[in-house]
Amino acid sequence: MSDINLSETLENLVDANLILFNEGVLDAFGHISVRSPTNTDRFYLARNMAPGLVTTDDIIEFDMNGEVSDGDTRKVYLERFIHSEIYKSRPDVMSIVHSHSPSVVPFSVAKETPLRPICHMSGFIGTHVPIFEIRDHAGDKTSLLITDKYLGESLSTELSSNTLVLMRGHGSTVVAPSIKLAVYRAVYVEVNAKLQSESMKLGPIEYLTPGETIASQAANEGQVERPWALWRARARHAQKEWISFYK
Repeated sequence: MSDINLSETLENLVDANLILFNEGVLDAFGHISVRSPTNTDRFYLARNMAPGLVTTDDIIEFDMNGEVSDGDTRKVYLERFIHSEIYKSRPDVMSIVHSHSPSVVPFSVAKETPLRPICHMSGFIGTHVPIFEIRDHAGDKTSLLITDKYLGESLSTELSSNTLVLMRGHGSTVVAPSIKLAVYRAVYVEVNAKLQSESMKLGPIEYLTPGETIASQAANEGQVERPWALWRARARHAQKEWISFYK
């Protein structure tokens, strides 16, 4: 692919960071990556920093071992192995979001209440959301962070062919075949979790059927440019406002 595609990819990665921060999925923590359009054995991820501050100059290239591939010496995310190991095992995945979105975390620790799709916008969640239990792989004295290749591989195995894996007491990881769909899914995982929590207060819930999850995913994800355009405009405007304020 051409350098133009790479430039567009990096611009989208910056916008994705700003969008996920602005939409409340990421805060000072969490990250999104994208597989390189010119070399599928590489991916791009910001340096270790708050997502809402990311610019193109902050993007670093990594290899499939989670190591910096271009000699950049800036500090990097501890959990970059989430990205490297999933990309390594899932060639269909082009973008990954790891977040601690507040409405999702409770479902990572609720032993009898699984996260399930309740509205047509979240059919991509599917009928089963796996939960990664780090104690099964590293004992009960970890930070809960995915800080090496072994834990990244273990998380990827738990994710399997799903679009989403919860991480007990930590957050979630969402994957997609494009950066725009990764952002869409990360936003609507949070929306669905919030709606499900509210619905549970009212009584028994009518969840989407397997057929409805498939049909609604196809219908809505085919229109990803629509929310992307809105979220990008809103995030860019918000960034300009607060940068102007602090100047």
